Amino acid sequence: MQVSLNLGLGSAMATIGLTIPSIAVASIWLPTSLELGLGAVQIVLFSVTMVVSALTIVPGRATRLQGITHLVLLAAFVFVSMSP
Repeated sequence: MQVSLNLGLGSAMATIGLTIPSIAVASIWLPTSLELGLGAVQIVLFSVTMVVSALTIVPGRATRLQGITHLVLLAAFVFVSMSP
């Protein structure tokens, strides 16, 4: 469980930590503005997920409750993204 959670969080953090900043830097020189394509609710869920991820990573160990919290946040994000 710990290894799979570490792999998942590592992939997500690499994507978020490398892709978004590189696009943000590139948008300085491009004539268009940077848009994430997320609504207000998705931005709030994204922010909450980043805070929960940071709280999970700092101690170095993830518990079942923290894993369930991540799954609930994922389910909420998918539900909100699919609902009109």
